[in-house]
Amino acid sequence: MSDKQQPSSFRSARPFRGMAGRGGGYGGRGRGPVQDIIVGERPQNFKGTLRKLLRYLGRYKIALAAVMVFAVASTLFTIIGPRLLGNATTELFNGIMAQIAGSNSGPDFGVIATILLSVLALYGASALFQFIQGLLMANVANTVSYRLRRDIDAKIMRLPFSYYDKVATGDIMSYITNDVDAINQSLSQSITQVVTSTTTLIGVIVMMFSISWLMTLVALLTLPLSVGIISFIVKKSQRHFNRQQEYLGVVNGQVEENYGAHTVVQAFNGQQRALSNFQRDNDTLYTAAWKAQFLSGLMMPMMNFVGNIGYVLVCFIGAWLAGIGSLQVGDIQAFIQYMRSFQQPIVQAAQISNVVQQTVAAAERVFTFLEADEECPDPPAQEAADPHGIHTSVTFEQVRFGYSPQKTVIHDFSAAIAPGQKVAIVGPTGAGKTTLVKLLMRFYDVNSGAIQVGGIDNRRFKRDDLRSLFGMVLQDTWLFSASIADNIRFGATDVSDDEVRQAARIAQADHFINTLPGGYDMLINEEASNISQGQKQLLTIARAVLHNPRILILDEATSSVDTRTELLLQKAMDNLMRDRTSFVIAHRLSTIKNADLILVLNNGDIVEQGSHDHLLAADGFYAELYNSQFERDSPTPPLD
Repeated sequence: MSDKQQPSSFRSARPFRGMAGRGGGYGGRGRGPVQDIIVGERPQNFKGTLRKLLRYLGRYKIALAAVMVFAVASTLFTIIGPRLLGNATTELFNGIMAQIAGSNSGPDFGVIATILLSVLALYGASALFQFIQGLLMANVANTVSYRLRRDIDAKIMRLPFSYYDKVATGDIMSYITNDVDAINQSLSQSITQVVTSTTTLIGVIVMMFSISWLMTLVALLTLPLSVGIISFIVKKSQRHFNRQQEYLGVVNGQVEENYGAHTVVQAFNGQQRALSNFQRDNDTLYTAAWKAQFLSGLMMPMMNFVGNIGYVLVCFIGAWLAGIGSLQVGDIQAFIQYMRSFQQPIVQAAQISNVVQQTVAAAERVFTFLEADEECPDPPAQEAADPHGIHTSVTFEQVRFGYSPQKTVIHDFSAAIAPGQKVAIVGPTGAGKTTLVKLLMRFYDVNSGAIQVGGIDNRRFKRDDLRSLFGMVLQDTWLFSASIADNIRFGATDVSDDEVRQAARIAQADHFINTLPGGYDMLINEEASNISQGQKQLLTIARAVLHNPRILILDEATSSVDTRTELLLQKAMDNLMRDRTSFVIAHRLSTIKNADLILVLNNGDIVEQGSHDHLLAADGFYAELYNSQFERDSPTPPLD
């Protein structure tokens, strides 16, 4: 698969919830100088995850080596510059002093010009190398991010449904957004910062010692003080930054929730309560952010104060050394420039340390997801059953299943459905009706027993081949941010517009579609809020009609439409189900009177089966369920 594979053009038209609760999920980072120094989430296995990340970067080792070479060269050229400028200053100073003494005509501007041109060439080469290493690193970082997102997306398709029972959607979305972005930013900045900071620190110390060992020792005396200040400020401001990130997530979550449920808030007069809760948490966020920014803002003034003390001492010692002839004036200038560069790597080291911790923590989450157990593999192509031409009988043989080992949902389910039969599955909530459908489609595999389609165990089919036999219409509609026509033809892009319209007419959707602005070309928005719930249901039915499946599954397919449309749909679905094996899950038992076979479930077992009239005559559990729909509450007794 190419690294540049195009992503899907469909986007889910469901609102995404859950990310706002993660601190800083929407990028509300502080702007203080120590914001990036604050200790973030730490990985559980730093070394192991770092090795995995380095292995993942292995294919880019040549590009990364080139980045490091260019970063070192750029830094070295920048370090050499101040020394050459110091030579120019010395040449100018000596020439002026000689001119004052009358020994020559003044500074040799030819020599000075040569030095300045050399400095200009060094800085130009440094800028060019920095540009090249930035370009290479940006390409590596974005390619790695692209691969990670592609791998995560592919992994999502291979994970079993049981994984999503345990992991929140917001967490999975966070892997592909927040965590991958954290890795991208770290690769773009931290790797080169590590190289440049290390090179700068070593190079500057070497150049300072080459000028004066005495002044270098004085400059180094400020190092413990600088480190102490950084540690003190980080320690004091850390809890405020943590609290800021925590309440940033809380505030984002409130805004998202109140916006998503705006109609409910208005209908139940909850505006004042929502405003009060927001004001309370916003005040907490403001206080935490103010304290964090204030404390972080103290860093640079304190660092400058320490630096200025060092400058005073260096200037004093430098003047004394120059006075006794041990040091040139230009060397003092160069030393002061190096001293200004000396503190920068110290601050960067603190930043990089935390960024690396956060990056490895993000990588750990991503790799944990990528290493999650996948669905059991499909049988090899040469061993897989061929779904073409098989009859559509379905047999459940002593099926036992539970979503977790501790709780069995279906205990001992057996049933035989002949080709072309209409089978209704009824029972109270939690009886296992929808679970049967999931097992039939191999969204889950049975714990024991077998499900046969056409006399063949459904585990012998490739999942794609098995599911190509089925068409599904669920109570929980799912539409995408695409045109109405594209939503109907989803998964069958080779069909014509006429076929799409014909499917919509069969599903009783053509009329309402033609009344919409744009008709079949109208774009359904991201929340699918620009059409009604019943209209969404009609579109999903049209989608099933278009696929012309051999086995049909209807899970409360008419639950969201009005009574008149339900009657029309019932007739359309009767036509659709003719000569097809079909499974109908219904709570309104009046809609499945004409089913060939009704399976009555309770607590994961078939307690009754037969036709509608047969089950009513038996006066058992089905009759109790059926009659309960027509009972009326007894009148309320009059008040005394």
